[in-house]
Amino acid sequence: MKIKKILVSQPKPATEKSPYFDLAKKNNLQIDFRPFIHVEGIPAREFRNQKINILEHTAIILTSRTAIDHFFRISKELRLTVPDTMKYYCISEATAFYIQKYIVYRKRKIFTANGKFDNLVDILKKHSNEKFLIPLSDIHKQEIPEKLNAAKLTYTKAILYKTISSDLSDLKDIDYDVLVFFSPSGIASLKQNFPDFKQENKYIGAFGTTTAKAVKDAGLRLDIPAPNSKAPSMTMALEQFIKDKNKK
Repeated sequence: MKIKKILVSQPKPATEKSPYFDLAKKNNLQIDFRPFIHVEGIPAREFRNQKINILEHTAIILTSRTAIDHFFRISKELRLTVPDTMKYYCISEATAFYIQKYIVYRKRKIFTANGKFDNLVDILKKHSNEKFLIPLSDIHKQEIPEKLNAAKLTYTKAILYKTISSDLSDLKDIDYDVLVFFSPSGIASLKQNFPDFKQENKYIGAFGTTTAKAVKDAGLRLDIPAPNSKAPSMTMALEQFIKDKNKK
């Protein structure tokens, strides 16, 4: 069966320079985008149940733009004034740059890693006297607390937002040749929205080892794993798979 239609379980790229559009044009494909999950902020009244005093902390660990948005949102809802002395430890330059949406960048102490959490932990260890707060989703990578614990850092997990399955009822029978997932939550959303889903001749692509495991745990067949030795990105893995299938 030739591949003609692909559903990517993420928002549509904001720029036309996305490799997905190049993939579609090059291979004459229909690629649709639909987030299978979305994020909802935890309200202040619910956050208070965690009994966390944000201002008792001297530094914030930020692993995403979403974490930044919800840290400043909850601070505003709690009517807190985050002091100028607060330090920010960011997973990447892009994350650090995004903070300018909320603070005057030049007046704050901001530390930046290279995009990898291990590198961020190395930076944190050089400032082990700080009392860290890390904003997270209710569903987060377990390696985060594990690595912070291994580094013997003083930190508090603050659950500030939830990952929720989106309503996908308008998709009906999921009439696509390939479904592409990027998180275990996406797989959970598929099963929640379509409890009678049968994979049959549909192909499934998954990015990352935890997503791949979720596919298999759900009793589904993983056809397009990424990254792999020949394809560091999902689009490259898709292109190689499509070339193989469509030439037959």
